[in-house]
Amino acid sequence: MISGEHSAEAAETGDDAAARLLTTLAVSPAFDPMGQPRKPGALCIGAQKAGTSWLAQMLGQHPQVWIPPFKEVQYFNHLHIPEHRHWIAWHYRNKPQEIRQRHKMRKVDLAPELDDYLKSVTSGKMFHNQWYKRIFAPAPAHAMPMDFTPEYSGLPDEGVQAVRNFLPKARVIYLIRHPVDRAISQLRMNLRREKRTPETMDDWLAEVANPVLDERGDYATYLPRWLARYPDMLVIPFGQIASAPHEVMDAVEAHLGIGPCFYGNLTQKVFANPSGLMPPPQAVAALEERLAPQVAAIRDLLGTDFVAQIR
Repeated sequence: MISGEHSAEAAETGDDAAARLLTTLAVSPAFDPMGQPRKPGALCIGAQKAGTSWLAQMLGQHPQVWIPPFKEVQYFNHLHIPEHRHWIAWHYRNKPQEIRQRHKMRKVDLAPELDDYLKSVTSGKMFHNQWYKRIFAPAPAHAMPMDFTPEYSGLPDEGVQAVRNFLPKARVIYLIRHPVDRAISQLRMNLRREKRTPETMDDWLAEVANPVLDERGDYATYLPRWLARYPDMLVIPFGQIASAPHEVMDAVEAHLGIGPCFYGNLTQKVFANPSGLMPPPQAVAALEERLAPQVAAIRDLLGTDFVAQIR
């Protein structure tokens, strides 16, 4: 058996917390070096800062689920969102070394088969159908390969249709967080990464008006596209992860058609924002006014009870 890995973004938690996460994140433990290329049986998509890393940590412990070593495949957005291609190239340049570093931190030897796999999927011609299926080749026969790429939620209409055409039987999970809370979390993360601190109220108002905060949280546009192609898609409200994580995992297991599993660290946050650097109330109020149509769209699509659980 060869250990797989999940990706981690050190900038989100600070160096010390990142180092701890690098050694504790749950992984899909099985790896079949003789496996054949295959399509994933499930996708996990959703808004940034909405719990997809938590769900990956949980399902990485399930023997009937297999997640690639670098977790996020970034295939369909590479094809259909050209502006993503630059940082996707960075993703695949850096993930093999990150995985090797995690093994070193855990004092676990990197098996030659895993090293060969990492080299094979990050060199030569990439981002074609056969390459995509090769990503999931190491999944054991008994396990469902799963593509955890939250960015797919923002695919254009033709991109979502391409997913449906290629993966007509895929089981899709979409995680949703309250638009205002999600935007604030993303803003705080962006400011820390860029080492910036808004000084005046006008500065904060400009920050919350920045359309970059809308890219991953435009539920009014994105949800109908996915529901039209995958009407049985499981949509999970972010607040339920904290209030009833066991119920979330019961629903996920039922949706994926897998058996029950004991999950370690079920209530542990993954990549939580550190304290401090919060926008002032006036900026939050402006953000609430601007994003009110998004809350209304979620209510129209999924109901009032669902909205009550998104924060």
